[in-house]
Amino acid sequence: MASQTEQRVLKIAKSAGPIRPRDLDRYGIARKYLNLLFHKGLLNRVDRGLYACPDADVSAHVGLAQVAKRVPGGVICLLSALQFHEIGTQSPHEIWVAIDPKARRPRVSYPPLRIARFSGEALAKGIEQHRIEGVRVKIYNPAKTVADCFKFRNKIGLDVAIEALRDCLRSKKCTRAQLWQYAEICRVTKVMRPYLEAVS
Repeated sequence: MASQTEQRVLKIAKSAGPIRPRDLDRYGIARKYLNLLFHKGLLNRVDRGLYACPDADVSAHVGLAQVAKRVPGGVICLLSALQFHEIGTQSPHEIWVAIDPKARRPRVSYPPLRIARFSGEALAKGIEQHRIEGVRVKIYNPAKTVADCFKFRNKIGLDVAIEALRDCLRSKKCTRAQLWQYAEICRVTKVMRPYLEAVS
């Protein structure tokens, strides 16, 4: 039988999605309750210092919420952003997250991460915020994601970038003007121009 405080923690975990010990501080609840509930089988430990309700209505994007909790300064990017926006056919086994070049590499064992280093406007521009499992997740918008794919074409493949550009335009997820705007920010206008012109 869960105590009144434990029931309160479970209620918070159900409404807030994946929860960290520090998330309890603003409620004035001792952090130890997460570990107690884990040992009672009432919470799952999805990673070191990250807990979730076992009966949570989990979406296909729960990993993005978990990463947003563990890497608050990161932005979901590249293949993971393509998958979120339903652009192209990529289904990555890792979650791609952009962080500042000077940021310390996150220590996250699950879900597996793929780190990309972005700087300046390439890091700061084109960010959308989406609520996933009760967590605010930063994800690059479709046009910025396509431009990023061209910038990182040596890592993900030029064919992936071209497919993303075509699919993004044909599905009307962005405009040519938006693509060009982010191509300039990412400094890939010369690379993108012929493919942009080829798509009718």
